[in-house]
Amino acid sequence: MAISIILLFLPLIFFSSFSSSTIDRLSGSSSLSVEHADDVLTSPNGDFSAEFFPVGDNAYCFAIWFSEPYSEGNRTIVWMANRDQPVNGRKSELSLRKSGNAIITDAGRLTVWSTDTVSESPVFLYLHERGNLILQNSEGGVLWQSFDSPTDTLLPQQLLTKNMQLLSSRSQGNYSSGFYKLYFDDDNVLRLLYGGPEITVYWPDPELMSWEALRSTYNSSRIAFLDSLGYFSSSDNFTFMSAHYGERFQRILKLDFDSNIRLYSRKYRMDKWTVSWQAMSQPCRIYGTCGPNSICSYVPHFGRKCSCLPGFKIRDRTDWSLGCVQEFNLTCTRNETGFLKLSNVEFFGYDYGFFPNCAFGMCENLCLQICDCKGFQFKFIKHDHPSNIPYCYPKTQLLNGHHSPNFEGDMYLKVPKTLPIQETGLDCSSTVVKQLNRTYTKHQENASLKFVVRFAMLVGSVELGVIFIVLCFLIRTHRNSSAGTQNYHRITTGFREFTLSELKKATQGFSKEIGRGAGGVVYKGMLCDHRIEAVKRLNDA
Repeated sequence: MAISIILLFLPLIFFSSFSSSTIDRLSGSSSLSVEHADDVLTSPNGDFSAEFFPVGDNAYCFAIWFSEPYSEGNRTIVWMANRDQPVNGRKSELSLRKSGNAIITDAGRLTVWSTDTVSESPVFLYLHERGNLILQNSEGGVLWQSFDSPTDTLLPQQLLTKNMQLLSSRSQGNYSSGFYKLYFDDDNVLRLLYGGPEITVYWPDPELMSWEALRSTYNSSRIAFLDSLGYFSSSDNFTFMSAHYGERFQRILKLDFDSNIRLYSRKYRMDKWTVSWQAMSQPCRIYGTCGPNSICSYVPHFGRKCSCLPGFKIRDRTDWSLGCVQEFNLTCTRNETGFLKLSNVEFFGYDYGFFPNCAFGMCENLCLQICDCKGFQFKFIKHDHPSNIPYCYPKTQLLNGHHSPNFEGDMYLKVPKTLPIQETGLDCSSTVVKQLNRTYTKHQENASLKFVVRFAMLVGSVELGVIFIVLCFLIRTHRNSSAGTQNYHRITTGFREFTLSELKKATQGFSKEIGRGAGGVVYKGMLCDHRIEAVKRLNDA
């Protein structure tokens, strides 16, 4: 019997858990609340889900991710609405307005994100089977879609055009906007750009002309596209094919927080994603890997290793992208300044200029003459000549440093002659990143709400005071009433109050009648202090 009951309820449990998370559209003036776990939009094929996602302590962003396999701490996020302005975990919601606008509001009713759309006809919001969140009116017109405003991920069948960009996350645990972006430049070329304290393009190789990088600048359409089979093509003639080409694979093209763009593939609804293509195969050639004033080196079977330059210390041990800071004072006096040789170390970018056929002594003097020179790169390059030609590259900034035994050149760091050299370093694998704390911040206080809350607090305080006074009075009255039952109570007029038993005793059981009237009979009585009193017993008593 018990087994049959369990079997009877199993379908009900399964149906309840499944149906609670299958909202296919949002319409009318309805909303999705951050407080309701069942407020989830799901695509018709079940591949994608959209709801509020926790990004920190009491901080939530509305996001789209792959529904399966489901893991609370390991979701594959493909889009996020309010990535730079998370909302509170209470009373925040995504809602539709009668005006045709979809908005996200926080606990204080402040709008933190909006589609900025208007429609005279009713609108509804739904999640397409390809992972595209679409706001549509009743006539079938698309007012807004998430495919037109990507974050750091491009899905199959999603276009990247001249008005769009992919913007990396800040770190693996922080989904806010980072430093790197994929975009079409003014020459119609698809590029990767570092937008930190210093701005520079790092892919394709900035030292190459566009035609040398096999890119075309003549197609002004600026469109890039990843198809469902794993083939990527761009209007600048850049193409690549996934190592896992074909159907039955789910894919995402993602600009990772470490500045590299990668194509990830996995078998349909399987757990593990595999890198099937990446723009830069050498980890230390990825821009900004170890931050300024540092060196990246690659060790097989270990990964990347970041170390500060001699005379520098790490700025933040949990975030190598911030680099290292200088510990010495450098003057422009020639006789107080020297150079430290760093063999097989290259810093690319931020050259004061490049000087061919420049002897080592001339290059050294050139850097000494430039007060802002941080050091110089010196290497030999072989062209069509039988001997190598020396090149000099004075550096204004020390960024993108890396060590490679195959690099035929050296870096000469400008340092004080009195500097005690002590090289420091820390390991930095590709998975070690800073976990930035993200908490919900009240961005703007509501003045009316603030007044109402304060007024309610004041009224509440007054009510508590009144209740306290009344309670004290009642307690005192109760005590006085108890005393009256013991014949010690005197009313405010000064008369004495007697009980019926006391009156019976004083009149000897109402036995000595001394008078009678319309109201009742009068009896003679004697009190306990021997005073004679007349006691009238009323007829109604």
